[in-house]
Amino acid sequence: MTHEFDGKKYEQASAHQKEWGERLIGELDLRGDERVLDLGCGDGVLTVRIAGLVPAGQVVGIDASQGMIDAALPRARGNLSFRLLDINGMDFVEEFDVVFSNAALHWVLDHEKLLAKVRRALRPSGRVRFNFAGDGNCANFFAVVREAISLPAYGEDFASFAWPWYMPTVAAYTDLARASGLDEVKVWGENADRFFPDTETMIKWVDQPSLVPLLAHLPEGKRASFRDLVVEQMVAATRQEDGRCFETFRRINLLAANQG
Repeated sequence: MTHEFDGKKYEQASAHQKEWGERLIGELDLRGDERVLDLGCGDGVLTVRIAGLVPAGQVVGIDASQGMIDAALPRARGNLSFRLLDINGMDFVEEFDVVFSNAALHWVLDHEKLLAKVRRALRPSGRVRFNFAGDGNCANFFAVVREAISLPAYGEDFASFAWPWYMPTVAAYTDLARASGLDEVKVWGENADRFFPDTETMIKWVDQPSLVPLLAHLPEGKRASFRDLVVEQMVAATRQEDGRCFETFRRINLLAANQG
């Protein structure tokens, strides 16, 4: 299922995702002439950073959300383009030297299919670098959400609800990545737990992107009450004495190559 996000609101609520991505980009050690694919490029801020590092190369950012692409498109330039494209539907063949993704691939449920497509998209000796949510991520948010969707007021609306996130263990993802045919596979976990500076910042993150797939299952008349309930319970569960809000952020990292 494709989720539709508000790219402008995401820009204001994604400071921690940007921090992780800046670090990842710094690890790419780019020569300057590579073709790079950014999976789940979001608002395009990080994709622009990559494009600046490959002045003789090309960067393509793809995202399945029109709202995200609308936010990214004004950042396009000579060696940087953006496309509205679901990762599940991409069909690149030996086009890229690097496939990069930051804080996006937990929205993709079938990683066996994903990794096969990524390997196919890579040129010989191409590289993969991913960071996405892993087992133990967002423990407070998920506990609040599971309780909320089980309430009588909302239970019927979520009768057909399928959990929209894939957050594996390191061991499970290591097995999957090695089975994909990629080479030099390295998978590791990361504890990126975070204190939001205040409740307002945490609430912005709850609204975009976290609540998006849940609100889509509700009729318009119930969305505000459900959102307010989740926000209230999240503040109660995460607010510290100093006013900050704590949430668990656990990451899966993948570094791999395609030796062709």
